[in-house]
Amino acid sequence: MGFDVVILGAGASGLACAAACAARGRAVAVLDHGQKAARKVLASGGGRCNVTNMAVSAADYRCANPHFVKSALARFTPHDLLGRLHRAGVATAEEDGGKVFCPGGAAGVARFLVENARQAGARLLLGTAIGDVRRQGEGFVVDTGAGPVTGRSLVLALGGRSWPGLGATERGYDLAKRLGLAVTTLCPGLAPLLAGPDTAALCRELAGVSLLVGLSGPAQLRGDLLFTHKGLSGPVVLDASLFWREGQALSLDFLPGLDIAAIEERLAAAGRHDVKNALTGLLPKRLAGALCARLGITGPAAGLSAASRRALAEGLTAFPFAPARAAGYDKAEVTLGGVDTRGISSKTMEAAAVPGLFVIGELLDVTGRLGGFNLHWAFASAAAAGECA
Repeated sequence: MGFDVVILGAGASGLACAAACAARGRAVAVLDHGQKAARKVLASGGGRCNVTNMAVSAADYRCANPHFVKSALARFTPHDLLGRLHRAGVATAEEDGGKVFCPGGAAGVARFLVENARQAGARLLLGTAIGDVRRQGEGFVVDTGAGPVTGRSLVLALGGRSWPGLGATERGYDLAKRLGLAVTTLCPGLAPLLAGPDTAALCRELAGVSLLVGLSGPAQLRGDLLFTHKGLSGPVVLDASLFWREGQALSLDFLPGLDIAAIEERLAAAGRHDVKNALTGLLPKRLAGALCARLGITGPAAGLSAASRRALAEGLTAFPFAPARAAGYDKAEVTLGGVDTRGISSKTMEAAAVPGLFVIGELLDVTGRLGGFNLHWAFASAAAAGECA
């Protein structure tokens, strides 16, 4: 079978790119080993699909070249995406932090992506085992269980290693390397951080406790934290995992709205109340008790010395947490690292050394923060490649 464009991967980026290419009159085939398209989209946002973020900017992405994402983001904005969704009858709702969800559920977005590609004329070959991929003349050959598929252009949109339960593999990276592209170091991204031996027991004791915190160390962040039986999770920790590297310590501020002096004043005014009870108006009860015990500060607040009040205030605003490691790809939402963007055009997503080869979505060394940024990158990079592939 011969096509103008062969796209490997029927996720958000692959389907969006297929629609854009087919709309230009290109003969397009989308190949995927899975029987169902857009599987990660269906699971995203807890099934509500966080499609984009109205505040998206280059600063929301990790990439070895921080300028790489600027062109694609400027040419495909959240308003561009929402316009297409709304015209197709997919309702959206903006929530805190600019996050845009789909109240009707992720199935509506997945259906939009599939129908948009098919209506444009793209052919979806699902349940197709992808074998060897090679250059042939000015085009490419993809070996499949149903025979070879050829294309003048080839788009790699196979996604990252995260969510292996949904069919994610390293296949995209392997194919990129076989075609001569460099791949940076890979690791789980947007993943929980597992506790080291010094805080493992504390995390088990506090499993289920959540609160707003400030987090510093590899980055300055603020958001909700969740204690788990194995460590820390929650949006602020998942974001921190993009910046954290083994051996780095985090500092947690459990009272981000108060400075040390204000906390000392509250403790001094607490009178005969036990110090942990004096903190329960500020912190979850279990956390207040556990932190006081860990810091060795107990008894009536009135009995605390100035030095003890200061030590407690400092412990609450700069609590050290040294992760042992990030959770694996089965718990990660994305893959950090990918195809080296130094070899990719930021305007077209085409490989400089391999004309006709395009790389889009999570397969690239572009990783967004939590909150719709990664799915928006899938659409923006697909739109860029779709103009040229």
